[in-house]
Amino acid sequence: MVTRIVNTEAAKKATRKTARVVQKNVGRAASGMLGLSGERVSKVDTAWLRMDSPSNLMMIVGIWVLRPGITHDALCARIEERLLKYPRFTQRVVEDAAGATWVVDRDFDMAHHVVLEQLPKKPRGHEQEALQDRVAELAMQPLDHKHPLWQFHLVPHYQGGSALVVRIHHCIADGIALISVTQSLVDGGAAPPGHKAKATPRSGLEGAEDWLTDHLIKPFTSLAVQALGRAGDGAVRSMELLREPQKGLSDTLDAARMACQVASDLAALALMPDDSRTRLKGQPGTTKRVAWCAPIPLEEVKAVGKALNCSINDVLLSCVAGAIGEYLRAKGDDVAGQEIRAMVPVNLRPIEQAYKLGNRFGLAPLVLPIGLDNPVERIYEVRRRMGQMKGSYQPLLAFGMLAVAGLLVKPAQDALLNLFGKKTTAVMTNVPGPKDKLKFCGATIEQNMFWVPQSGTVGLGVSILSYGGGVQFGVITDATLCPDPQAIIDEFEPEFAKLSMVTLMLPWEE
Repeated sequence: MVTRIVNTEAAKKATRKTARVVQKNVGRAASGMLGLSGERVSKVDTAWLRMDSPSNLMMIVGIWVLRPGITHDALCARIEERLLKYPRFTQRVVEDAAGATWVVDRDFDMAHHVVLEQLPKKPRGHEQEALQDRVAELAMQPLDHKHPLWQFHLVPHYQGGSALVVRIHHCIADGIALISVTQSLVDGGAAPPGHKAKATPRSGLEGAEDWLTDHLIKPFTSLAVQALGRAGDGAVRSMELLREPQKGLSDTLDAARMACQVASDLAALALMPDDSRTRLKGQPGTTKRVAWCAPIPLEEVKAVGKALNCSINDVLLSCVAGAIGEYLRAKGDDVAGQEIRAMVPVNLRPIEQAYKLGNRFGLAPLVLPIGLDNPVERIYEVRRRMGQMKGSYQPLLAFGMLAVAGLLVKPAQDALLNLFGKKTTAVMTNVPGPKDKLKFCGATIEQNMFWVPQSGTVGLGVSILSYGGGVQFGVITDATLCPDPQAIIDEFEPEFAKLSMVTLMLPWEE
């Protein structure tokens, strides 16, 4: 049982401070900067807004472990000073038949968004279990659509400091954008950026994405997708051709190759077989479980990767595949030759535009060889598969499908997106964080962990985050399909140790 404590005076004080920020945003709306009826939610963000289900809520959930602890007043002051400078965090969502609109919350109350909590007492050394249980509960507690879709939960006494649990609905922003938000919240962080001039036309994949966002609001046919490549890059390259005519032949060949790649990637997405039937795949329930491990030194991960001529990602994803395989073996399952598919988010925006919030990422399917027991054989297979993903337009096509889904009524959207649920076991994300530990309200952020949501019938989420010289693994699972995610987490460090040991034993003199 979790006790929620509301500091009425502190909350009222923070709310009074916030009132002027909200009024500014109301003024913007009235003056036309947001439009009299508010700013329309993009089609992709609308898709994320409507993707909530009884089994999976579309929230990004994160944790900071802080030492020493911070106060409720300091947290409210920092949020008022920094977070609310982003108008999206003072706006609620109003849905209608055609989509949704961002509308300023005239009844904004800081007490609703910053909650002070006390975890149940646990024996010394078991505090993390209590926090894991609470995070799992919060991951399935819907945010109130009558208010802006975010909450901070402060646990003032946790392992000699404080713990801060953050919940933000995915329709507000994706992970890359929220990293930009985080950088403005920490001590010494840059102030939230203001609106910038419209960017000049871009080339390559980013140019294609602009074309898709502006024009692919029509039936998602193969002809339209093939036109994506030709129109997206073609428009920019035709302008370049006026300046450099000698580039014409090579540009034509590039456009043809890109059109073939788009067609090939579309076919690969459409023809993906259903995923392997493991105990991790099935109909999820309505309860989550959460677990995370202590950091693994990043320098050791880099050393193994360098020795094997593999990237850090290859090393980490190989450990994920090994840990999941070992978990299933421990349950008595035969995983020889088995593979599972994980959807991996791929950023589609320049980092300098992260302040705009919203969702600008696609998804790429990565098949993990969980049945390969030899750690070296497994890492090279992961490297080979990661190499095949380079240059793929599948993330961009997935982004387009989300844009189209946002046009549909919810039942049709669910039917479209559930097709991918049958073909996927996990959602997995790997985010590089700051090399040095950050400070927040004078306290050091000792651990920094987060989880991305799963959609449809997907019941497993794996998060990898490098921060402060270490790498942490986090797992969130559906309790029906995997009631003990700590058993998966406990396999990560042994899998990395096994890979390190085998790497040292290889006959390098040859």
